[in-house]
Amino acid sequence: MDQLIRRPELASLVGAIIIFTLFMAVAPPFRSFDAFATVLYASSTMGIMALAVGMLMIGAEFDLSSGVAVTTCALAATMFAYNLHLNVWVGALLAMGVAVGVGVFNGWLVTRTGIPSFLITLSAFLMLQGANLAVTKLVTNQVATPSIRDMEGFSSAKKVFASQVTIGGTAVEITVFWWLLFVLVASLVLYKTRFGNWIFAVGGDDKAAGAVGVPVARTKILLFIGVGLAAWFVGMHNLFAFDSIQAGQGVGNEFLYIIAAVIGGCALTGGRGTAIGTAIGALIFGMTNQGIVYAGWNPDWFKFFLGAMLLFAVIANKSFASYSEKHS
Repeated sequence: MDQLIRRPELASLVGAIIIFTLFMAVAPPFRSFDAFATVLYASSTMGIMALAVGMLMIGAEFDLSSGVAVTTCALAATMFAYNLHLNVWVGALLAMGVAVGVGVFNGWLVTRTGIPSFLITLSAFLMLQGANLAVTKLVTNQVATPSIRDMEGFSSAKKVFASQVTIGGTAVEITVFWWLLFVLVASLVLYKTRFGNWIFAVGGDDKAAGAVGVPVARTKILLFIGVGLAAWFVGMHNLFAFDSIQAGQGVGNEFLYIIAAVIGGCALTGGRGTAIGTAIGALIFGMTNQGIVYAGWNPDWFKFFLGAMLLFAVIANKSFASYSEKHS
């Protein structure tokens, strides 16, 4: 019983069960397999980013540029492919380089200067937001990129990033399966590898971790790169799902990623959290987002429910952490 109470994701699991039961009762359309597939899709795109952001938070850092970075990656892939007449796969790989560059930039500045990551990544957020709009207007003379649907490589890229798998007559977005795979890989990394030990160590006390030989700077930079790669993947999904990108997209999503990670049990102070917890947090987001629609409620209630879940998770996580300290 003590082991169960100490699990970081316990509060989020309780919240997920409550929300699932609520919408099953009040929203009949919510009970269908098609509706659940839609919930999983909304959860997956949120969950992939929340997973990377959550791992960074376990390492006691934040990334406020993650929302607009998704759009930056999609815009970069489009412009490289369209304007340089490249195969879209080449454009996507070049955009991956941009994503890694953003991660290295954020991580290097945070570890080199000692300035809180909140401020560093807030600066990166503003720079990326401005660059997204300014460069798109400069290159395309509008705030959206042209369609790349007819370009070489689009069909195969769409199969990887934005296709559907039919299960029992229900179409499930491929991002759901990618999300589950990433959660599995992240869980193995956190609990079965030396790097996972480093993440928890630097999140708990980076000075103590450095004193025993943990490469603190390298660990944090790699975590920021992980956020960049997650942003690249979701950006590629958006690009190949819709074949065109609006330059102003993504603003504000960074807070949703952080909220999902916190609801999932990631501590704001670092050193605590799980990959499965972030997945449950993202699932809560998906169920609430779609459940309100299926129930026919005013969509304005979405943020109320999300805020209530965040408050519940923070209080519950603090209570469980205090219990663990008293009984450790």
